[in-house]
Formats: sequence, C-alpha cells, structure tokens
Amino acid sequence: MADSKKKQVPLRLSAKLYDAIAAWAEDDFRSVNGQIEYLLTECVRQRKKTGKYVSEHLDESPELDIE
Repeated sequence: MADSKKKQVPLRLSAKLYDAIAAWAEDDFRSVNGQIEYLLTECVRQRKKTGKYVSEHLDESPELDIE
C-alpha cells in the first residue's frame, strides 16, 4: 500500500516560470502547488501510458515568451 501522506519537496523555479504557472493555476482555479502537482501527475500518467516523456527536450530550459 502506498504512503498516503504527501511529501514536501523544495522546488526552485525562475520568476518567469513561476508567474506562468501561477497565471495558469488561476485560470484553472487551482493553487500554484495544486497546478504543479496536477502537471507532474499528468506527465507521469503520460509516461506510464506511452513509455515516453511528454517532450523530447525535457531537460532543456524552457524559453518563456512572457513579459
């Protein structure tokens, strides 16, 4: 049986990435933490389904076109 307690993980994000996730979270009526957890869950689900990562360039820093 999996441990049902949530783990705390320190996470460092660039200000641009944080702002983009925060705006997305607001659009989806989630907290920033909830949005990050949702996105990670979707990535894991995709990995289990297809055996591939969502992006072939997952380790590259994203270039965010955000002002």
